[in-house]
Amino acid sequence: MALNKSMHPRNRYKDKPPDFAYLASKYPDFQKHVQINLLGRVMLNFKDPEAVRALTCTLLKEDFGLTIEIPLERLIPTVPLRLNYIHWVEDLTEGQGSSRRGIDIGTGASCIYPLLGASMNGWFFLATEVDDICYNYAKKNVEQNNMAGLIKVVKVPQKTLLMDALKEESIVYDFCMCNPPFFANQLEAKGVNSRNSRRPPPSSVNTGGVTEIMAEGGELEFVKRIIHDSLQLKRRLRWYSCMLGKKCSLAPLKEELRKQGVPKVTHTEFCQGRTMRWALAWSFYEDVTVPSPPCKKRKLEKTRKPLTFTVPEATAAELHTQAASIGSTHSAPSESVTAWLEKILTDLKVLHKRVPCSESELSIFLTAVENTWIHGRQKRREHGRQLRELPRAPPPTNHDSDNTQQAPEGANLEPHSNEEEVKGQQSSERGTDITMETPSTESPCKQEEEQGGSAPQGPPSPAQQFLFKCLVNVKTEDCDVVVEMHWVEGQNKDLMNQLCTCLKNSLFRQVATPVQN
Repeated sequence: MALNKSMHPRNRYKDKPPDFAYLASKYPDFQKHVQINLLGRVMLNFKDPEAVRALTCTLLKEDFGLTIEIPLERLIPTVPLRLNYIHWVEDLTEGQGSSRRGIDIGTGASCIYPLLGASMNGWFFLATEVDDICYNYAKKNVEQNNMAGLIKVVKVPQKTLLMDALKEESIVYDFCMCNPPFFANQLEAKGVNSRNSRRPPPSSVNTGGVTEIMAEGGELEFVKRIIHDSLQLKRRLRWYSCMLGKKCSLAPLKEELRKQGVPKVTHTEFCQGRTMRWALAWSFYEDVTVPSPPCKKRKLEKTRKPLTFTVPEATAAELHTQAASIGSTHSAPSESVTAWLEKILTDLKVLHKRVPCSESELSIFLTAVENTWIHGRQKRREHGRQLRELPRAPPPTNHDSDNTQQAPEGANLEPHSNEEEVKGQQSSERGTDITMETPSTESPCKQEEEQGGSAPQGPPSPAQQFLFKCLVNVKTEDCDVVVEMHWVEGQNKDLMNQLCTCLKNSLFRQVATPVQN
């Protein structure tokens, strides 16, 4: 169910997926297709066409009061995915009144789009079909649900899309829908030459007749034919739309519409389980409202959502008390927390600087050039181990003292030379100790601090690579201090997540083990 959170917000299955256990207890035809795994969960085999058909028929009956029949040799639609399309058409035609009229190109045996649109919204539909079996089942499904007053199913010749279906019509329709054949040949249908080798195999069965899943030139040429018809019909329909099975089809179709000078074009994504579909819509009406693609809305929401952690009032007060140990004399707890964050960032060699912000918060702009925050515990343990293993000089013995004081007669004493040699040895020993206690690689920031200089804490030069940049806001909320990290740009947001965790742990560790003055 990886993509369910990206469903249309009004999709009833977005936050409440079907309860297989409940459906199995209520519908015997569905129960015989479910299995219970070792964890006691009710499972369904989506590679079994009969199980998929049972689920579709059960959901339509339970949630929409629709009774349908679908032959196994024809396309078995999934209800949540089709519901996404219906809701998107609602968005496209918003404000056009309740009695909307639509066309379903190739309605299929289930006639699912007209049945959903009519039962949910009272829409009128002209449903076209070229396949004899699909046509007969579609008519039967409409009649047994008492929808003949809203849905008209018509049999049309092969390769008929819009022009021939509307040649005797004078009605202006609000929209058309189409689930075109995705594939150009059997190899594509089986995923031999179109599916990325790194992708896992499909998790569900692929059913459907030849006219439902394959067309000359695949979905790209099929939709181009609809575009060609729309250029002649133009304002006979307010919105033209198609669902796509391949993302690579979207860009060339949008380019085709641009070349033809179509004034209004939009697209969206349909998500369900592990399945992703794309949809394209265009209009020749200047006054229609074009909804923003949900994919863009999700990206905007993601940019507005920062990583956040809270420093409780008691912890913030303790950090404020200890702030003097790092030279901070601020009066507000939020300022002290900010000072501690700056110290931690300096220790981590993360470039940072204060930036102007509102009066109610403090802001730090940081640029991470290298990942210095992972494996912090291992690094501390290794440093402690190195300190414990430092070589210790043995205490001087009386024998050594005597040897030093009583030199043999006739020896050539060279006091200056010996003193320099001893000093050199001592200096060498001290140098060895220092080398082992101090990390072998120090950043330029650290070296400049030791020399009394000010470490550069702004963003690196354009030529310098960086992992990510973010803005840290610190503010007080209900006596607690809240720290927010807003992504700006970079290679991987997981790195910011790691740093956020490191900053939080470092602050709380400081309270547990305060600085000794």
